[in-house]
Amino acid sequence: MKITMVAVGRLKAGPEREMLDRYLDRADKAGRQLSLSFDLRELAESAARQPSARKAGEAESIAAAIPSGAVVVVLDERGKPVTSRALADRIAEWRDSGRDMAFVIGGPDGLAPDTIARADLRLAFGAMTWPHQLVRIMLAEQLYRTVTILAGHPYHRD
Repeated sequence: MKITMVAVGRLKAGPEREMLDRYLDRADKAGRQLSLSFDLRELAESAARQPSARKAGEAESIAAAIPSGAVVVVLDERGKPVTSRALADRIAEWRDSGRDMAFVIGGPDGLAPDTIARADLRLAFGAMTWPHQLVRIMLAEQLYRTVTILAGHPYHRD
């Protein structure tokens, strides 16, 4: 099964990009034994002037980037905080059901209401607002952590 990270905006070269790539590479390598692979799709930010118009334009790009039939998880500060173990269990259930997964990170204005409405899970990394560049790294690390939890690797310590 494939896990796709769909993110609005492009992360430029630098330490953040290196860290993101490192976690995604680790997750992809470790995930092979669990029948999981990882993909990153970075989408252009909308050039529209109004936030609602930007979110609507980005919603179209996001919808096109989500694999057909995939479970959709949106990263949203008003979403549900879950433990790393609970996220790993959810991902294992989705994998075992034969469904691909898409984790969606919006741009600076957030996600359009219709993108949030189609989500199977609204996930929060706490109540704080995080820069979308850091959220990518945090999500990539949690996906790597998920793989290590499911593989029984000692990276995650309960």
